[in-house]
Amino acid sequence: MACLIWTEPAIRDLEEIADYVALENADAARRLIQRMFDTAGRLEKFPLSGKRPKELLDGRYREIIVSPCRIFYRREKETVYVLHVMRSERVLRMESLFKD
Repeated sequence: MACLIWTEPAIRDLEEIADYVALENADAARRLIQRMFDTAGRLEKFPLSGKRPKELLDGRYREIIVSPCRIFYRREKETVYVLHVMRSERVLRMESLFKD
């Protein structure tokens, strides 16, 4: 079983998405964030279950979809690092995966 680690940038991404959704519906924001944590939690047992993002040629990055969001992660040995979360309609910028 892999160890799942949410990076600080990914947590900040979640907070920004939750804040935006909560402007219209706080309950929907809570449900979305819970679904993201639940879905990402499956990576502990199935770290390769995500697909390779079409924008990234480097095979070490993967993504899972929790509509309307994309969760990007990388597996290193027995650890899965969640690196970035974004709304699906946005364009992925490479620097988003390498934030501090």
